[in-house]
Amino acid sequence: MQGERLADRAYTAIVQIINDEGLATGDRLPSEAGLAGMFGMSRTIVREALVRLAADGITEARRGAGSYVKRRPSERLGSHVPMHGLAATLGTYEVRFVLEAEAARLAAHRRSHQQMDAIEAALAALRAALLSSAPAHDEDWMLHRAIAEATGNGAFVDIFDHLEQEVLPILRAGVDISRSRPPEVIGAMMEEHDAIVDAIRAKDADGAALAMRWHLSQGRKRLMP
Repeated sequence: MQGERLADRAYTAIVQIINDEGLATGDRLPSEAGLAGMFGMSRTIVREALVRLAADGITEARRGAGSYVKRRPSERLGSHVPMHGLAATLGTYEVRFVLEAEAARLAAHRRSHQQMDAIEAALAALRAALLSSAPAHDEDWMLHRAIAEATGNGAFVDIFDHLEQEVLPILRAGVDISRSRPPEVIGAMMEEHDAIVDAIRAKDADGAALAMRWHLSQGRKRLMP
């Protein structure tokens, strides 16, 4: 756990360097050794932080050349997620890729007519919220939860609910950031949810899993400028 906390601290410190020094996409970060010296941490800890930053789409490693800025977190993200919690919050995406893609797959196989009706109702509520000035994150959460319930396996719902406090700020930030951009960004968000529900309705398990993974990957990208 100590190593985990140190990696979180290194992650946060690297993001602060990107923001405080105004680094742009394509700018090179200090070397692992340089960062380790700046933070008073081992290169192993710094390397772990850089791996996680790359997974979150913020940096990219170039063989033999170090790490470079790929995307800068949106300034609006900081109003929803404290900087010190950024690593842990974005880290929930790794769990969601596994959990929710499989939930969508199982929901396509197992959903009852009543569960499909609940998913459709949640989708309609999300559409109405996204097309209004309402926050929409609660509706987003309830749609994803309805899909978890349609697996027929209560463990999916239990694990999903356990993530609620980490996931809701991300959902809130995603809607807020998307509304600050051209209207087609919100349109794309809605189309992604439509694709997931369409696949579950058609009992296309592989399509549902793929649509969910695509939605989550796009959602993570929307948190960046």
